[in-house]
Amino acid sequence: MSLTGTAFLYTLFALCVVAVVLPLVLWSRVRGPRVVRAAARVLMVLFAQGTAVALVFTLVNNSNQLYDNWGDLLGTSDHVQEAADLGASGTGGIALEKLPKVRQAFKQAKGPGMRADGGVLVTQLKGRVSGVHAEVHVWLPPQYHDPAYRDHRFPVVEVLPGYPGSSKAWYGTMDAPQQLAPLMRSGQIAPFIIVSPRTTLLPGQDTGCANIPGKVNADSWLSIDVPKMVMDNFRAQAAPDGWAVAGYSAGAHCAAKLAVAHPDRYRAAVSMSGYNDPIAVPQSLAGKSPALRAANNPYVLLKGAPVPPRVALYLSGQPKDGYEAAMALRRVAKAPTTVDVVFIPSSAGGHTMALWKPQVVPAFRWLTEVMGTGQRTRTAPGTTPLAPSTAGSRPAELASGTASRAGAERRP
Repeated sequence: MSLTGTAFLYTLFALCVVAVVLPLVLWSRVRGPRVVRAAARVLMVLFAQGTAVALVFTLVNNSNQLYDNWGDLLGTSDHVQEAADLGASGTGGIALEKLPKVRQAFKQAKGPGMRADGGVLVTQLKGRVSGVHAEVHVWLPPQYHDPAYRDHRFPVVEVLPGYPGSSKAWYGTMDAPQQLAPLMRSGQIAPFIIVSPRTTLLPGQDTGCANIPGKVNADSWLSIDVPKMVMDNFRAQAAPDGWAVAGYSAGAHCAAKLAVAHPDRYRAAVSMSGYNDPIAVPQSLAGKSPALRAANNPYVLLKGAPVPPRVALYLSGQPKDGYEAAMALRRVAKAPTTVDVVFIPSSAGGHTMALWKPQVVPAFRWLTEVMGTGQRTRTAPGTTPLAPSTAGSRPAELASGTASRAGAERRP
């Protein structure tokens, strides 16, 4: 029975009803010695508590899409087949342009939000470079199957969840297709292909989107294997100009790190409530040694880059939850790197999906501008038109409605 399936949820509802009715009917009817009667009643109480906890956990899990299946929950799911030492480039010396095309079979994905606005496709990809074997979800914009766009290649945004997190979260809980499809149809936002690969690759551990020889090559999985597969199977623009990466929480850290580390693979990154030092997540493999921390810290990478990378960063955060990390990146950024920082007040909510979901639309408006899609956004009357990215923060539509450059500058 699937952890996120309807059958399991209904079974828990039924068990909760039984757990309530059982003591009402049997409490005073239990027979036998006092010890037996006490034990029976304790079991009824424990059964009621256990079913209630299981139901609440399942509802929270389904709402936030933290664990996809029993393997993820129990820590038995391993998607790493091999983790060779791929060197600093993450390619292992492989000439990527000489690799044969990756041909994948796709099917309709199942779950909340998977059928909305054209539906989400899913495939099981065997990463030839990374050695990771896992699922990748793909959503195609409304224009993709329009005959007028039959020769058009579309920009791509690779979206990453937090840890723990499901590769379905951006389509389900974040409602990205439902929010963006109408704006893509009306021309307010460019028609992006939205790709979400699995990021939970090892049981009970956050890979930190890092390459760790002998352990995992998560960086190469996300920045090489997945993009190649998408470009080989869909009318996607080539990297780096046609590619961006976005994430929230741990996925936000990964987005900033991947873009800064690989300006030859990504042109832009969106980071919501992110952090720079991998040690911020105790389960992060990238925080296990000083060398790994430095190699996977976007602040260290950006500060020490011999040539500033040509990437644009959109960083949003609250005090003590992403804002300070964003400002640190802004301080060390040098042209052609650009950094837009959006301050979100604490009153907008905490480190939850409710904070990040309303940021999807403004983030994609920003992506439309900075990636040079040739499609200007049309702003509603009374709003501030977005301009190409600069090194400072600027007004943006967010959940709080109060984010501004001035507000960001006034706060430490």
